[in-house]
Amino acid sequence: MGHPLWVVIPAYDEQRSIGATLHRLTEQTDTAFTVVVVDNASADATASIAAGFADRLDLHVITEPVKGTGAAADTGMRYAIAHGATLLARTDADCLPAPGWVAAVRRGFAGGLRMLSGPLRPRADEFPLRWWEKRLLPAVVSVAATFGRFRPGNRDAAYVGPYVMMPGCNLAITAELYEAAGGFPRTRIEDVHEDRALVNRVRKLTRDYGLRRDVLVHGSVRRLRAYGLVGTLAWYADHRYTPDRVDIR
Repeated sequence: MGHPLWVVIPAYDEQRSIGATLHRLTEQTDTAFTVVVVDNASADATASIAAGFADRLDLHVITEPVKGTGAAADTGMRYAIAHGATLLARTDADCLPAPGWVAAVRRGFAGGLRMLSGPLRPRADEFPLRWWEKRLLPAVVSVAATFGRFRPGNRDAAYVGPYVMMPGCNLAITAELYEAAGGFPRTRIEDVHEDRALVNRVRKLTRDYGLRRDVLVHGSVRRLRAYGLVGTLAWYADHRYTPDRVDIR
């Protein structure tokens, strides 16, 4: 059995990024957590690179053969719960949680939240950022969050609380609420935004969710660079833009 708090990382062909993500987790100020990397049928060295961190992290590396961010994330969450997790956090294999991320997640739970998220900022170590990329990733998230509040699918009398955008790469939830809500839908990223679906499932059960400014993750701008501003906004707006190649590496 691991710690009560587990960090779940779905990963598909992330040999270029997974090492930086796991290294950042070795630098957390709060080290009382277990990590599970879910190798989502990668064709590269993702799994072996992740396994190389077993001497620095309380780490599990498992496989989900059915490709899909929702499927892999759900497999990781349920694996963690089966191994004793009562608190769950998720980031992605192209992201860098801030050094105080785990501690901030724990404070959020201690403050009464059962599901929480926080800011997503652009990471600067991946490649030199253009000036507009530094400003546009936060702007894209803000626009998507605003659109989400008015999106018809997010407005329903069954919801007991307001819509809040919680990116899957920076999300935490209690194991009890995750199971009660039904978890992430086991879908592909091009089919359903599984993080939005989970938020809406939770909204039917409780108002105990929210954003915390100290729960900070730095994310890749590779999708923004590949899709452009308009394409990225359309992607987050119910996949109104979906390129032939969804998995940007």
